[in-house]
Amino acid sequence: MKNKKLQFDNPDSRIRYYELMLERSLDNIPEYALPPGYRFVFYRQGDRDSWIRIEQSAKEFSSYEQGLDAWNRYYGGREHTLLDRMVFAENAEGKKIATATAYYDISGRDQSGDAWLHWVAADREYQGRGLSKPLITHVLGIMRKLGYTHVKIPTQTTTWVACRIYLDLGFVPVPQNAASSRDGWNMIKALTNHPALESYDAAAGTEMLLSNRLV
Repeated sequence: MKNKKLQFDNPDSRIRYYELMLERSLDNIPEYALPPGYRFVFYRQGDRDSWIRIEQSAKEFSSYEQGLDAWNRYYGGREHTLLDRMVFAENAEGKKIATATAYYDISGRDQSGDAWLHWVAADREYQGRGLSKPLITHVLGIMRKLGYTHVKIPTQTTTWVACRIYLDLGFVPVPQNAASSRDGWNMIKALTNHPALESYDAAAGTEMLLSNRLV
């Protein structure tokens, strides 16, 4: 079966899962303006459920309870740190419809001091409206103001469209991850044909599926 016959959603649970990690310097951050009618705001007390709703709409979570568990794991007891780190995009009616956070590795395994870009998501209804690149670059600028010089972003093969956006913005695979998840990056090459992945070999369509059947 040829790749062109396969159509993938984002995220797509049929795709083989590999953890991916990208990085870039915080120098020379590109600028993208929000479309008219939208604005950026910082997290304020009470915004937790808006964050969960956005992430659930983007299919990061299958339920509110799953989102609440993630919130408590990543931000529980740290909400005060989000006041100048967690960003939302709002529409003209003041509804929060996208989010990303200028954060760090909460596990403590990354001792580099790098910033980590956390939980980038847009409400399903607002995807494809030109919000992602303005949101991400806005948050990269916040990282710079917070004193960071380098940023990492963890992601996965199932959210391959996000990988394409990060590559467009100058992110590249972290060398260790490029080696340990090379099969995953071969899949991203096949799905995006991105010029930044010229050194990778595009995976065959059926190699990217959890099974040989399209389900």
